[in-house]
Amino acid sequence: MESLKALFVKPDPNAQMRKCNALIRSNIRKLDRDINQVKQVEIKTKNLIIQADRRAQRNPSQAKQAQREARDFAKELIRARRTSARLVTSKAQLNSVQMQVNEAFAVRKIEGSIRASVGVMKDVNSLIRLPQLAGTMRELSVELMKAGVIEEMVGENLPVDDMLEDEEEEAEGEVDKVLGEILKGRMEKAGATPSAPLPSHPQEQPAQLEEEEEDQEAMMDQMRNRLEALRS
Repeated sequence: MESLKALFVKPDPNAQMRKCNALIRSNIRKLDRDINQVKQVEIKTKNLIIQADRRAQRNPSQAKQAQREARDFAKELIRARRTSARLVTSKAQLNSVQMQVNEAFAVRKIEGSIRASVGVMKDVNSLIRLPQLAGTMRELSVELMKAGVIEEMVGENLPVDDMLEDEEEEAEGEVDKVLGEILKGRMEKAGATPSAPLPSHPQEQPAQLEEEEEDQEAMMDQMRNRLEALRS
């Protein structure tokens, strides 16, 4: 009965606009949560780099292993920053979509008809390919097609966005730059030289270092899982 009614009764434009805006706001909140999560990963990764550097200075015998770990953490930090940049860009696109959708409905009130927006279609096509938003963006695209804001979506056939192709190996120069940025900043903040003072209880160092290594390994595994979840 409802389906037959839908054939003869035009949808209410105000209801359509409210539904579209609700979907957009939901996606923006999701992106805000993801951005905050990645920022926390960045902070933790920076701390792991600093801890690895300290361990290398305090224990020359573990210096090579600690340096390798620091470089691995730096690579994770580079990936996290790329993920963060992609999410921030996507949020800006969503805000643009919301503004254009509201503008399209405002024009409809004045002119009595709505014109399909190429800009909205381009942004929606791009956002549908973002894993975090794929489901709700498809739902939004259906509502926008019903309202006439966009034409039929062809996202399935579009090439993959360059921003999503960031799985390449990080250049060693980029890793060196990140390490220099973080470790130099630590030294300047602490007002210390590379020969930092040893702990007050050197006899406890082996046990403390073993615990630190276990904690760092667990944190690194957790961090990688979070980044994989964000990229999947």
